[in-house]
Amino acid sequence: MRRFDGQTALITGASSGIGEASAWRLAREGARVVLAARGRERLEALAGRMREAGHEAEAVPTDVGDLGALAGLVARAVELGGGLDLLVNNAGVNHRGELERIAPEQLAQIVQVNLAAPIVLTRLALPHLRARRGAVVNVASLAGRIPVVHEATYSATKFGLRAFTFALAEELREAGVRVTVVSPGPVDTGFFDGHLDEVPDLVFSQPMSTADEIAELVIECAADGRVERMRPRLGGYLATLGYLLPSLRRVLLPTLERKGRAAKARYIASRRGAS
Repeated sequence: MRRFDGQTALITGASSGIGEASAWRLAREGARVVLAARGRERLEALAGRMREAGHEAEAVPTDVGDLGALAGLVARAVELGGGLDLLVNNAGVNHRGELERIAPEQLAQIVQVNLAAPIVLTRLALPHLRARRGAVVNVASLAGRIPVVHEATYSATKFGLRAFTFALAEELREAGVRVTVVSPGPVDTGFFDGHLDEVPDLVFSQPMSTADEIAELVIECAADGRVERMRPRLGGYLATLGYLLPSLRRVLLPTLERKGRAAKARYIASRRGAS
């Protein structure tokens, strides 16, 4: 049984990683997918491959950091799909390092893309989602369950995205619109490429997931409306425990960083070997 037959899904950050994997999974389950991302060439190539595989896919190149472009994105998705059943807010950006070393415009970009865009895009999509009793899936992070040093702004946006999700899920419960969030740990998507030295060792203390594993969580949340899914689940619970008990976190931090440092070294070696 295909759970999304006849439905239209709009996916941001769709040209690679979790967004691309989610698009393929949704298409295989019958959805018409509208793909949004900044890179036109890569996005249109993906849409072409999906159509060759027999799926309905359309590329709508859009920089979601430009909030003025979001109304046009929603309108185009509705035009292409005859309505809108699912919004996947997946686009994300990060600039790592000490706060004082990051340019103000880069900090603003993190907030715009990771938090402002999903909020505004959800607001614009809501009339259409209400009409179809549809769903919103926000892709956050375990960095939204515990603050991450040297990723303060990124972590703040993911905390904010989770809070937005939980509040809106309650607000729309009676309307039948499902609002959910997926909170992954480290994901092997290329998000780290070129910046591995800047990634905190702590990030690698959790098992690395694949983009397709996280896409599976996206699809399950869209289907059943569970308010949050995490991967790894134990990592999510430990993150929350560390957030609630900062003194325990400080005690455990050196051990977790040592574990992460070793895992990071293995990851870098594997990437070099693969290339």
